[in-house]
Amino acid sequence: MIGIFFEDINYGLDGGLNAQLIENRNFETLKCDSEGFGQFSTEFDGLYGWKALDDKIGVLTISDDKPLTVKNPHYLVFEAKASGAGFSNKAYDGIYLKKNAKYDISFYAKAEEDNTVTVAVLDGDKAVICHDFDVKKGDWTEYKASLTSDTDLSKGTFAVCLKDSGCISFDFFSMKPADSVLGLFRKDLAELLRDLKPEFLRFPGGCVVEGSTLESRYWWKRTVGPVIDRPYNWSRWAVHTSWLEPEVGPYHYYGQTYEIGFYEYFLLCEYLGCKPLPVVGVGLACQFQTLEKVDLDDPVFEEYIQDALDLIEFANGSVDTVWGGLRASMGHPQPFNMEMIGVGNEQWEDENSQFFERYRIFEKRIHDVYPEMKCIGTAGPDVSSDKYTRAWEFIREESAKNSNFVYAVDEHYYVNPDWLISNNHFYDDYSRDIKVFAGEYACHLPDSCGRFNREDSNTFYAALAEAAFVTGLERNSDLVVMASYAPLLSRIGYSQWSPNMIWFDGGSSYATPSYHVQKLFSINKGEYIKEYKPLNEGTFFTSAVKAADGSVILKAVNVGDKEETIDLTGLNLVADDRKVKVTVLAAGKDDVNSISSPDKVSPVESEVEFKDAVKVAPLSLKVIVIK
Repeated sequence: MIGIFFEDINYGLDGGLNAQLIENRNFETLKCDSEGFGQFSTEFDGLYGWKALDDKIGVLTISDDKPLTVKNPHYLVFEAKASGAGFSNKAYDGIYLKKNAKYDISFYAKAEEDNTVTVAVLDGDKAVICHDFDVKKGDWTEYKASLTSDTDLSKGTFAVCLKDSGCISFDFFSMKPADSVLGLFRKDLAELLRDLKPEFLRFPGGCVVEGSTLESRYWWKRTVGPVIDRPYNWSRWAVHTSWLEPEVGPYHYYGQTYEIGFYEYFLLCEYLGCKPLPVVGVGLACQFQTLEKVDLDDPVFEEYIQDALDLIEFANGSVDTVWGGLRASMGHPQPFNMEMIGVGNEQWEDENSQFFERYRIFEKRIHDVYPEMKCIGTAGPDVSSDKYTRAWEFIREESAKNSNFVYAVDEHYYVNPDWLISNNHFYDDYSRDIKVFAGEYACHLPDSCGRFNREDSNTFYAALAEAAFVTGLERNSDLVVMASYAPLLSRIGYSQWSPNMIWFDGGSSYATPSYHVQKLFSINKGEYIKEYKPLNEGTFFTSAVKAADGSVILKAVNVGDKEETIDLTGLNLVADDRKVKVTVLAAGKDDVNSISSPDKVSPVESEVEFKDAVKVAPLSLKVIVIK
């Protein structure tokens, strides 16, 4: 049931999961702004993140004359007026290096005369790693090197210098740790995701699927093929906060290089060992930001439908098909075995959107060609408004006529801890005829949760409230077939939404209490629900499952301030020779509402003897595995 939802928000991809350390590597960045609903503007700023080390002897300009690629036509022209002139890259908040680690560096250059280009990472004026490239006169050429750092470094400067005066053009700088997973993904973040043992990965969003405008939507066909031919796109999240936060911050330059695109997402699913769940747009820009749409009778609407069909072919088609052939040419002749597709993200019905009819058309066209494909519907942005009620009325009416109309309905809830605790039974009385996907959920604390950098929103108590709710999801997993926390990743200092499951900077990352809750449920899953239902009311909640190996796994969540007792006799277990593993996630009194010491909130495992009763401490999650 437990999977992960990835959206490119909070610099979670470029600047995050993407192992690329260089910012605005292809000189295509746009500065984005918004004055309110439906009002967006972009301004080209190809030099964002780049500056001369000494502007008296070095001049940076942008050109698009005879580019390396027409899809990303802008490049840097650097004029060195004296020997040693150079320039540097912002690299988010600087370059982080690890001692004895290797880094792969590359760039494209064309020069008017032969010259030597030195690429270095500086600690002040000292070069920590450094390499000289002999750049020859002529057209675009790629230069590569692998360098090893002999020290740890935080917030170093990526610098490029010319030995002699002269003029050289540059494009597509790259610097990645050599240990990047698949040569693509930042190792510590990718491993944290793999350790969750997710069953699925929903991508690429989220609201980025729709875009603030249809032109800026996440169009999957732009994200495949050679990386240098994937055109830059500005992000819906670049303008999320601009009218709330008028000062120009990093968000206004938030974009998508598509160095990680749909092909790479499918590779990530293989690495994680999970099923892909891509989401496609339906001709609606983000309904929270605009009314822009493609009308149903507009010929362009057909292109959106064909995009969905072509995506399935790209994932699953033989090498003899157009899009399956592209996948093969990228290095993966075997199909990705995609089974599900999300039709729209968090859309809702109104006179402008006509979403119900859009879904109906998409579903029919997809199943006409791929009848086994599982279409994921949506109940809108919440579970309390008339948007939600009308969505379910529509889905039930259509499903009564067509059992293949929807596989599962995506429900979203960003709610306070009281809601999560009091709604443990939310799905107990749902009709079992249509499955549910708890696609985005998280505990939002009223006093600490904000849209900006609020690490203090990921408290242990918030995670405990989530755990209380997830016991209800697990008990109802005949109905709730998938669930994923959101958002997944956030770069510290670059966050537009809180809370988040994993926080990181350029050099380190940490798992929040919410991460540990998700992991404990994911790695302790079963195949059957045990007919064991002790009291699930007030402040104490449990669920029990039977695993494939015969183990019985009991999860108990105590959100109260007194100790609780679990009676195990109802599980009908024989005590002889049973091994019991207990994992406890708890926090000290001073850490319940704080993450100032996240290392104090992590699971503790032990082995104990089987007993008929088990104590559960106040404010704790206890997982009991009985073999």
